[in-house]
Amino acid sequence: MLNRREFLVATGASAAGLGLASLPHFSPLAALPLAKPDISLRIAPVTVEIALGVAIKTIGYNGKVPGPVLRTREGKRATVEVHNDTDMPELVHWHGQFVASDVDGSEEEGTPLVPAHGSRRYTIVPAPSGTRYYHTHMASKGELERGTFNGQFGFFYVEPKSEPGNYDQEFFLAAHQWGPSLAHKGPQNNGWEIAYEHASINDKALGHGEPIRVKKGQRVLLRFLNASATDDIAFALPGHKFKVIALDGNPVPVQAEVEILTLGVAERADAIVEMNNPGVWVLGAASDEDRGMGMGVVIEYANEKGEPAWVKPPKIPWDYTVFGGQAKHPEPDGTFDLTFKKIPGERVTFNRWTINDKSWPDTDPLVVQAGKRYRMIFRNQTGDTHPLHLHRHSFEIVSIGGKPTSGIMKDVLNIARFSEAEVEFVADHPGLSLFHCHMQLHMDFGFMAMVKYA
Repeated sequence: MLNRREFLVATGASAAGLGLASLPHFSPLAALPLAKPDISLRIAPVTVEIALGVAIKTIGYNGKVPGPVLRTREGKRATVEVHNDTDMPELVHWHGQFVASDVDGSEEEGTPLVPAHGSRRYTIVPAPSGTRYYHTHMASKGELERGTFNGQFGFFYVEPKSEPGNYDQEFFLAAHQWGPSLAHKGPQNNGWEIAYEHASINDKALGHGEPIRVKKGQRVLLRFLNASATDDIAFALPGHKFKVIALDGNPVPVQAEVEILTLGVAERADAIVEMNNPGVWVLGAASDEDRGMGMGVVIEYANEKGEPAWVKPPKIPWDYTVFGGQAKHPEPDGTFDLTFKKIPGERVTFNRWTINDKSWPDTDPLVVQAGKRYRMIFRNQTGDTHPLHLHRHSFEIVSIGGKPTSGIMKDVLNIARFSEAEVEFVADHPGLSLFHCHMQLHMDFGFMAMVKYA
Protein backbone atom coordinates (compact mmCIF):
# COMPACT_ATOMS: atom_id res chain seq x y z
CA MET A 1 0.00 0.00 0.00
CA LEU A 2 1.28 3.44 -0.89
CA ASN A 3 1.95 5.81 1.97
CA ARG A 4 0.71 9.38 1.59
CA ARG A 5 4.02 10.71 0.25
CA GLU A 6 4.23 7.87 -2.28
CA PHE A 7 0.61 8.55 -3.28
CA LEU A 8 1.41 12.23 -3.96
CA VAL A 9 4.40 11.27 -6.08
CA ALA A 10 2.46 8.58 -7.94
CA THR A 11 -0.38 10.93 -8.78
CA GLY A 12 1.93 13.78 -9.75
CA ALA A 13 0.82 15.96 -6.84
CA SER A 14 4.41 16.65 -5.83
CA ALA A 15 5.63 17.54 -9.30
CA ALA A 16 7.53 20.80 -9.46
CA GLY A 17 5.44 23.71 -10.58
CA LEU A 18 2.09 22.16 -9.66
CA GLY A 19 1.56 24.67 -6.87
CA LEU A 20 -1.60 23.27 -5.27
CA ALA A 21 -2.82 19.69 -5.57
CA SER A 22 -6.41 18.99 -4.59
CA LEU A 23 -7.12 15.96 -2.44
CA PRO A 24 -10.88 15.65 -1.86
CA HIS A 25 -11.57 14.67 1.75
CA PHE A 26 -14.03 12.11 0.44
CA SER A 27 -11.46 10.39 -1.83
CA PRO A 28 -10.10 6.88 -1.14
CA LEU A 29 -7.47 8.60 0.97
CA ALA A 30 -10.22 9.39 3.47
CA ALA A 31 -10.01 5.79 4.65
CA LEU A 32 -6.38 6.38 5.63
CA PRO A 33 -5.28 8.54 8.54
CA LEU A 34 -4.16 11.91 7.19
CA ALA A 35 -1.40 13.88 8.83
CA LYS A 36 -2.47 17.08 10.53
CA PRO A 37 -2.54 19.87 7.91
CA ASP A 38 -0.14 22.77 8.15
CA ILE A 39 -3.03 25.20 7.54
CA SER A 40 -6.68 24.61 8.38
CA LEU A 41 -9.48 26.94 7.26
CA ARG A 42 -13.08 26.57 8.40
CA ILE A 43 -15.78 28.46 6.49
CA ALA A 44 -18.66 29.13 8.86
CA PRO A 45 -21.12 31.77 10.08
CA VAL A 46 -19.56 34.35 12.38
CA THR A 47 -20.70 37.47 14.21
CA VAL A 48 -18.25 40.39 14.26
CA GLU A 49 -18.80 43.33 16.58
CA ILE A 50 -17.08 46.12 14.66
CA ALA A 51 -18.34 48.81 17.04
CA LEU A 52 -20.35 49.01 20.23
CA GLY A 53 -23.82 47.78 19.33
CA VAL A 54 -22.88 47.09 15.69
CA ALA A 55 -22.73 43.33 15.24
CA ILE A 56 -22.25 42.02 11.71
CA LYS A 57 -23.54 38.52 10.94
CA THR A 58 -21.55 37.12 8.05
CA ILE A 59 -19.47 34.18 6.82
CA GLY A 60 -15.80 34.08 7.74
CA TYR A 61 -12.74 31.90 8.19
CA ASN A 62 -11.87 30.27 11.52
CA GLY A 63 -14.46 32.26 13.44
CA LYS A 64 -13.01 35.67 12.64
CA VAL A 65 -12.89 38.44 10.06
CA PRO A 66 -10.48 38.84 8.42
CA GLY A 67 -9.36 35.24 8.45
CA PRO A 68 -6.03 34.40 10.05
CA VAL A 69 -2.88 35.75 8.43
CA LEU A 70 -1.41 32.72 6.67
CA ARG A 71 2.39 32.91 6.70
CA THR A 72 4.42 30.39 4.74
CA ARG A 73 7.95 30.28 3.43
CA GLU A 74 8.49 30.61 -0.31
CA GLY A 75 8.99 27.19 -1.85
CA LYS A 76 8.27 25.26 1.38
CA ARG A 77 5.59 22.68 0.78
CA ALA A 78 2.56 22.79 3.09
CA THR A 79 -0.85 21.16 3.31
CA VAL A 80 -4.08 23.19 3.49
CA GLU A 81 -7.42 21.76 4.60
CA VAL A 82 -10.63 23.70 3.94
CA HIS A 83 -13.83 22.80 5.81
CA ASN A 84 -17.16 24.24 4.70
CA ASP A 85 -19.69 24.40 7.53
CA THR A 86 -22.26 26.35 5.51
CA ASP A 87 -25.30 25.18 3.57
CA MET A 88 -23.85 26.38 0.26
CA PRO A 89 -20.85 25.15 -1.77
CA GLU A 90 -17.79 27.40 -1.58
CA LEU A 91 -14.45 28.12 -3.20
CA VAL A 92 -11.25 29.60 -1.80
CA HIS A 93 -9.21 31.55 -4.36
CA TRP A 94 -5.47 31.82 -3.66
CA HIS A 95 -5.20 35.30 -5.14
CA GLY A 96 -1.86 36.19 -6.72
CA GLN A 97 -0.30 32.74 -6.43
CA PHE A 98 0.99 30.65 -9.31
CA VAL A 99 -1.12 27.53 -8.83
CA ALA A 100 -2.81 24.86 -10.92
CA SER A 101 -6.18 25.69 -12.48
CA ASP A 102 -8.00 22.85 -10.76
CA VAL A 103 -7.18 24.26 -7.33
CA ASP A 104 -6.97 28.00 -8.06
CA GLY A 105 -10.43 28.52 -6.59
CA SER A 106 -12.26 29.42 -9.79
CA GLU A 107 -15.24 27.37 -10.94
CA GLU A 108 -14.74 28.78 -14.47
CA GLU A 109 -11.25 27.24 -14.53
CA GLY A 110 -12.58 23.88 -13.38
CA THR A 111 -11.76 24.01 -9.69
CA PRO A 112 -14.07 21.59 -7.83
CA LEU A 113 -16.31 23.23 -5.25
CA VAL A 114 -15.86 22.62 -1.55
CA PRO A 115 -19.28 21.04 -0.93
CA ALA A 116 -21.69 22.26 1.72
CA HIS A 117 -20.74 20.59 5.03
CA GLY A 118 -17.78 18.99 3.29
CA SER A 119 -14.05 19.56 3.03
CA ARG A 120 -11.12 19.49 0.67
CA ARG A 121 -7.38 19.16 1.22
CA TYR A 122 -4.59 20.69 -0.86
CA THR A 123 -0.84 20.56 -1.07
CA ILE A 124 0.74 23.95 -1.70
CA VAL A 125 4.16 25.20 -2.70
CA PRO A 126 3.77 28.95 -2.04
CA ALA A 127 4.94 31.27 -4.81
CA PRO A 128 5.65 34.00 -5.55
CA SER A 129 6.76 35.65 -2.33
CA GLY A 130 5.01 38.76 -1.04
CA THR A 131 1.62 39.95 0.17
CA ARG A 132 -0.99 37.71 -1.41
CA TYR A 133 -4.46 37.00 -0.10
CA TYR A 134 -7.23 34.44 -0.08
CA HIS A 135 -10.96 34.94 -0.53
CA THR A 136 -14.17 33.36 -1.76
CA HIS A 137 -14.68 33.25 -5.50
CA MET A 138 -18.39 32.52 -5.46
CA ALA A 139 -20.73 34.71 -7.47
CA SER A 140 -23.22 36.95 -5.72
CA LYS A 141 -25.64 37.74 -8.58
CA GLY A 142 -27.25 40.38 -6.39
CA GLU A 143 -27.45 38.23 -3.23
CA LEU A 144 -25.62 40.65 -0.97
CA GLU A 145 -24.67 38.11 1.68
CA ARG A 146 -22.70 36.09 -0.88
CA GLY A 147 -19.37 36.50 -2.63
CA THR A 148 -16.95 39.21 -1.57
CA PHE A 149 -19.72 41.13 0.20
CA ASN A 150 -19.25 38.81 3.18
CA GLY A 151 -16.28 38.22 5.48
CA GLN A 152 -14.40 35.55 3.55
CA PHE A 153 -11.03 37.23 3.05
CA GLY A 154 -7.61 37.16 4.67
CA PHE A 155 -3.94 37.85 4.06
CA PHE A 156 -1.63 35.14 2.74
CA TYR A 157 1.93 36.32 3.21
CA VAL A 158 4.58 34.29 1.41
CA GLU A 159 7.88 35.00 3.12
CA PRO A 160 10.81 35.29 0.70
CA LYS A 161 13.74 32.94 1.16
CA SER A 162 15.64 35.90 2.59
CA GLU A 163 14.03 39.08 3.86
CA PRO A 164 15.99 42.03 5.25
CA GLY A 165 13.26 42.94 7.74
CA ASN A 166 14.42 46.56 7.96
CA TYR A 167 11.36 47.71 9.87
CA ASP A 168 10.43 47.83 13.54
CA GLN A 169 6.77 46.80 13.44
CA GLU A 170 4.47 45.22 10.86
CA PHE A 171 0.68 45.50 10.59
CA PHE A 172 -1.77 43.85 8.19
CA LEU A 173 -4.70 46.18 7.42
CA ALA A 174 -7.70 44.92 5.44
CA ALA A 175 -10.42 47.47 4.59
CA HIS A 176 -14.00 46.30 4.07
CA GLN A 177 -17.53 47.69 4.00
CA TRP A 178 -20.58 46.16 5.65
CA GLY A 179 -24.36 46.33 5.39
CA PRO A 180 -24.66 46.42 1.60
CA SER A 181 -27.96 47.44 0.02
CA LEU A 182 -29.13 48.15 -3.50
CA ALA A 183 -28.93 51.77 -4.63
CA HIS A 184 -29.15 53.89 -7.75
CA LYS A 185 -26.12 56.03 -8.53
CA GLY A 186 -24.77 57.83 -11.54
CA PRO A 187 -26.65 58.36 -14.82
CA GLN A 188 -30.44 58.15 -14.97
CA ASN A 189 -30.28 54.96 -17.04
CA ASN A 190 -27.87 53.24 -14.67
CA GLY A 191 -28.71 49.89 -13.08
CA TRP A 192 -28.57 48.83 -9.47
CA GLU A 193 -25.38 49.54 -7.54
CA ILE A 194 -24.38 49.18 -3.88
CA ALA A 195 -24.54 51.43 -0.82
CA TYR A 196 -23.09 50.52 2.59
CA GLU A 197 -23.89 51.27 6.24
CA HIS A 198 -20.60 50.51 7.98
CA ALA A 199 -16.90 50.03 7.30
CA SER A 200 -13.89 48.76 9.18
CA ILE A 201 -10.20 48.11 9.01
CA ASN A 202 -9.77 44.48 10.02
CA ASP A 203 -12.52 43.73 12.54
CA LYS A 204 -13.06 47.18 14.05
CA ALA A 205 -14.54 50.48 12.95
CA LEU A 206 -12.63 53.70 13.55
CA GLY A 207 -12.61 54.60 17.26
CA HIS A 208 -13.25 51.06 18.42
CA GLY A 209 -10.70 48.47 19.37
CA GLU A 210 -7.06 49.05 20.20
CA PRO A 211 -4.98 51.71 18.42
CA ILE A 212 -1.77 50.95 16.56
CA ARG A 213 0.87 51.93 19.11
CA VAL A 214 4.17 53.26 17.81
CA LYS A 215 7.27 55.06 19.04
CA LYS A 216 8.99 58.07 17.55
CA GLY A 217 11.73 57.07 15.12
CA GLN A 218 10.26 53.68 14.27
CA ARG A 219 9.90 52.38 10.74
CA VAL A 220 6.48 50.76 10.55
CA LEU A 221 5.52 48.47 7.68
CA LEU A 222 1.83 48.66 6.79
CA ARG A 223 0.47 45.96 4.50
CA PHE A 224 -2.80 47.24 3.03
CA LEU A 225 -5.56 45.23 1.33
CA ASN A 226 -8.67 46.65 -0.29
CA ALA A 227 -11.12 43.87 0.58
CA SER A 228 -14.18 45.82 -0.60
CA ALA A 229 -16.55 44.08 -2.95
CA THR A 230 -17.10 47.17 -5.11
CA ASP A 231 -15.22 50.36 -4.19
CA ASP A 232 -11.85 52.02 -4.65
CA ILE A 233 -10.36 53.20 -1.34
CA ALA A 234 -7.85 56.01 -0.79
CA PHE A 235 -5.91 56.04 2.51
CA ALA A 236 -4.17 58.92 4.27
CA LEU A 237 -2.25 59.45 7.52
CA PRO A 238 -1.97 63.20 8.29
CA GLY A 239 1.54 64.40 8.97
CA HIS A 240 3.11 61.29 7.45
CA LYS A 241 3.87 59.81 4.05
CA PHE A 242 3.67 56.27 2.70
CA LYS A 243 6.88 54.98 1.17
CA VAL A 244 5.56 52.28 -1.16
CA ILE A 245 7.92 49.32 -1.39
CA ALA A 246 5.63 46.75 -3.05
CA LEU A 247 2.39 46.62 -5.04
CA ASP A 248 0.32 43.42 -5.03
CA GLY A 249 3.21 41.83 -3.15
CA ASN A 250 5.82 42.59 -5.81
CA PRO A 251 8.72 44.97 -5.01
CA VAL A 252 8.53 48.18 -7.06
CA PRO A 253 11.51 49.52 -9.07
CA VAL A 254 11.23 52.95 -7.41
CA GLN A 255 10.25 53.26 -3.74
CA ALA A 256 8.41 56.56 -3.95
CA GLU A 257 6.67 58.45 -1.14
CA VAL A 258 3.00 59.42 -1.50
CA GLU A 259 0.51 61.27 0.70
CA ILE A 260 -2.48 59.34 -0.62
CA LEU A 261 -2.47 55.57 -1.14
CA THR A 262 -5.27 54.58 -3.53
CA LEU A 263 -6.20 50.94 -4.02
CA GLY A 264 -8.75 49.39 -6.33
CA VAL A 265 -10.69 46.32 -5.25
CA ALA A 266 -8.30 43.43 -4.41
CA GLU A 267 -5.15 45.55 -4.73
CA ARG A 268 -2.49 45.39 -2.03
CA ALA A 269 0.30 47.79 -1.15
CA ASP A 270 3.19 47.50 1.30
CA ALA A 271 4.32 50.87 2.62
CA ILE A 272 6.91 52.00 5.16
CA VAL A 273 5.90 54.94 7.35
CA GLU A 274 8.59 56.84 9.24
CA MET A 275 7.05 57.62 12.63
CA ASN A 276 8.48 61.11 13.08
CA ASN A 277 5.43 63.24 13.94
CA PRO A 278 4.33 62.42 17.52
CA GLY A 279 0.67 62.65 18.38
CA VAL A 280 -2.54 60.69 18.09
CA TRP A 281 -3.65 60.43 14.48
CA VAL A 282 -6.34 58.88 12.31
CA LEU A 283 -5.10 56.54 9.60
CA GLY A 284 -8.20 56.33 7.48
CA ALA A 285 -10.08 56.66 4.25
CA ALA A 286 -9.59 60.02 2.55
CA SER A 287 -13.33 59.96 1.76
CA ASP A 288 -15.34 61.59 4.53
CA GLU A 289 -18.21 59.21 3.79
CA ASP A 290 -16.07 56.07 4.10
CA ARG A 291 -14.28 57.33 7.19
CA GLY A 292 -17.62 58.33 8.73
CA MET A 293 -18.80 54.74 8.27
CA GLY A 294 -15.78 53.56 10.26
CA MET A 295 -12.98 53.01 7.75
CA GLY A 296 -9.95 53.93 9.79
CA VAL A 297 -7.73 53.10 12.73
CA VAL A 298 -6.01 55.25 15.36
CA ILE A 299 -2.22 55.63 15.36
CA GLU A 300 -1.00 56.46 18.86
CA TYR A 301 2.58 57.47 19.66
CA ALA A 302 4.02 56.47 23.02
CA ASN A 303 3.29 58.98 25.80
CA GLU A 304 0.80 60.87 23.62
CA LYS A 305 -2.86 61.30 24.56
CA GLY A 306 -5.92 63.15 23.28
CA GLU A 307 -8.47 62.95 20.54
CA PRO A 308 -7.20 61.47 17.27
CA ALA A 309 -6.41 64.21 14.76
CA TRP A 310 -7.54 64.23 11.14
CA VAL A 311 -6.42 66.73 8.52
CA LYS A 312 -8.14 66.64 5.16
CA PRO A 313 -5.55 65.51 2.61
CA PRO A 314 -5.05 67.21 -0.75
CA LYS A 315 -6.74 65.69 -3.77
CA ILE A 316 -3.88 63.90 -5.51
CA PRO A 317 -4.65 61.55 -8.40
CA TRP A 318 -3.14 58.09 -8.12
CA ASP A 319 -0.24 57.49 -10.50
CA TYR A 320 1.31 54.02 -10.78
CA THR A 321 4.15 55.34 -12.93
CA VAL A 322 5.94 57.09 -10.03
CA PHE A 323 6.96 53.60 -8.88
CA GLY A 324 8.24 52.44 -12.29
CA GLY A 325 11.25 52.71 -14.52
CA GLN A 326 11.65 53.77 -18.14
CA ALA A 327 13.10 50.65 -19.77
CA LYS A 328 12.03 49.89 -23.31
CA HIS A 329 9.71 46.96 -23.87
CA PRO A 330 10.53 44.45 -26.62
CA GLU A 331 7.85 43.72 -29.16
CA PRO A 332 5.44 41.13 -27.73
CA ASP A 333 4.74 37.82 -29.41
CA GLY A 334 1.05 38.62 -29.54
CA THR A 335 -1.49 41.33 -28.65
CA PHE A 336 -5.03 41.28 -27.29
CA ASP A 337 -7.02 44.47 -27.87
CA LEU A 338 -9.83 44.56 -25.30
CA THR A 339 -12.60 47.18 -25.18
CA PHE A 340 -14.88 47.35 -22.13
CA LYS A 341 -18.44 48.69 -22.33
CA LYS A 342 -21.52 48.88 -20.12
CA ILE A 343 -25.08 47.91 -21.00
CA PRO A 344 -27.13 50.07 -18.59
CA GLY A 345 -29.68 48.37 -16.38
CA GLU A 346 -32.15 51.25 -16.88
CA ARG A 347 -32.95 51.34 -13.13
CA VAL A 348 -34.78 48.01 -13.27
CA THR A 349 -31.92 45.50 -13.18
CA PHE A 350 -28.13 45.32 -12.83
CA ASN A 351 -25.81 46.77 -15.45
CA ARG A 352 -24.18 44.27 -17.77
CA TRP A 353 -20.58 44.45 -18.96
CA THR A 354 -18.92 43.48 -22.20
CA ILE A 355 -15.43 42.69 -23.46
CA ASN A 356 -15.29 43.41 -27.19
CA ASP A 357 -19.10 43.58 -27.22
CA LYS A 358 -19.60 40.15 -25.63
CA SER A 359 -20.53 39.16 -22.06
CA TRP A 360 -19.41 36.04 -20.21
CA PRO A 361 -19.87 33.18 -20.96
CA ASP A 362 -19.84 34.26 -24.61
CA THR A 363 -16.62 36.31 -24.46
CA ASP A 364 -13.90 35.16 -26.83
CA PRO A 365 -11.04 33.21 -25.19
CA LEU A 366 -7.55 34.71 -25.27
CA VAL A 367 -5.46 31.91 -26.77
CA VAL A 368 -1.76 31.87 -25.89
CA GLN A 369 1.26 29.64 -26.42
CA ALA A 370 3.43 28.61 -23.49
CA GLY A 371 6.60 30.66 -23.01
CA LYS A 372 5.53 33.60 -25.18
CA ARG A 373 4.96 37.19 -24.07
CA TYR A 374 1.63 38.90 -24.72
CA ARG A 375 0.43 42.48 -24.53
CA MET A 376 -3.11 43.29 -23.37
CA ILE A 377 -4.46 46.67 -24.46
CA PHE A 378 -7.31 47.83 -22.22
CA ARG A 379 -9.80 50.40 -23.53
CA ASN A 380 -12.25 51.44 -20.82
CA GLN A 381 -15.23 53.10 -22.49
CA THR A 382 -17.27 53.28 -19.29
CA GLY A 383 -17.69 55.76 -16.46
CA ASP A 384 -16.52 53.19 -13.91
CA THR A 385 -13.04 52.22 -12.75
CA HIS A 386 -12.21 48.55 -13.30
CA PRO A 387 -9.73 46.59 -11.15
CA LEU A 388 -8.61 44.06 -13.77
CA HIS A 389 -7.30 40.76 -12.40
CA LEU A 390 -5.49 37.95 -14.21
CA HIS A 391 -5.40 34.65 -12.34
CA ARG A 392 -2.24 32.57 -11.96
CA HIS A 393 0.06 35.16 -13.56
CA SER A 394 1.66 38.51 -12.84
CA PHE A 395 1.80 41.21 -15.49
CA GLU A 396 4.01 44.25 -16.11
CA ILE A 397 2.47 47.67 -16.66
CA VAL A 398 3.58 49.03 -20.03
CA SER A 399 1.54 52.25 -20.01
CA ILE A 400 -1.43 53.71 -18.21
CA GLY A 401 -3.35 56.84 -19.08
CA GLY A 402 -0.90 57.44 -21.90
CA LYS A 403 2.16 57.39 -19.60
CA PRO A 404 4.76 54.70 -20.29
CA THR A 405 6.46 52.81 -17.47
CA SER A 406 8.32 49.57 -16.80
CA GLY A 407 9.15 47.12 -14.06
CA ILE A 408 5.88 47.37 -12.08
CA MET A 409 4.57 43.84 -11.65
CA LYS A 410 0.97 43.34 -10.51
CA ASP A 411 -1.96 40.95 -10.57
CA VAL A 412 -4.63 43.70 -10.42
CA LEU A 413 -4.59 46.94 -12.42
CA ASN A 414 -7.21 49.57 -11.61
CA ILE A 415 -7.98 51.35 -14.87
CA ALA A 416 -9.57 54.78 -14.60
CA ARG A 417 -12.84 55.87 -16.21
CA PHE A 418 -12.71 56.50 -19.97
CA SER A 419 -9.00 55.69 -20.18
CA GLU A 420 -6.58 53.18 -21.65
CA ALA A 421 -3.73 51.03 -20.35
CA GLU A 422 -1.37 48.33 -21.55
CA VAL A 423 0.18 45.41 -19.69
CA GLU A 424 2.29 42.42 -20.68
CA PHE A 425 2.51 38.91 -19.26
CA VAL A 426 4.48 35.78 -20.02
CA ALA A 427 2.36 32.69 -20.61
CA ASP A 428 4.35 30.58 -18.16
CA HIS A 429 1.61 28.76 -16.21
CA PRO A 430 -0.28 26.44 -18.58
CA GLY A 431 -3.92 25.80 -17.84
CA LEU A 432 -7.11 27.83 -17.84
CA SER A 433 -6.65 31.32 -16.36
CA LEU A 434 -9.56 33.64 -15.64
CA PHE A 435 -9.35 37.34 -16.54
CA HIS A 436 -12.00 39.56 -14.96
CA CYS A 437 -12.93 42.81 -13.30
CA HIS A 438 -12.67 42.26 -9.54
CA MET A 439 -15.71 44.39 -8.70
CA GLN A 440 -18.26 41.79 -7.63
CA LEU A 441 -21.19 43.11 -9.66
CA HIS A 442 -19.03 43.52 -12.75
CA MET A 443 -17.70 39.95 -12.80
CA ASP A 444 -21.15 38.62 -11.82
CA PHE A 445 -22.71 40.27 -14.85
CA GLY A 446 -20.47 39.57 -17.78
CA PHE A 447 -17.00 41.07 -17.19
CA MET A 448 -14.93 37.89 -17.57
CA ALA A 449 -12.91 36.09 -20.21
CA MET A 450 -10.66 33.04 -20.23
CA VAL A 451 -6.98 32.77 -21.12
CA LYS A 452 -6.43 29.39 -22.77
CA TYR A 453 -3.14 27.75 -23.71
CA ALA A 454 -2.97 26.36 -27.22
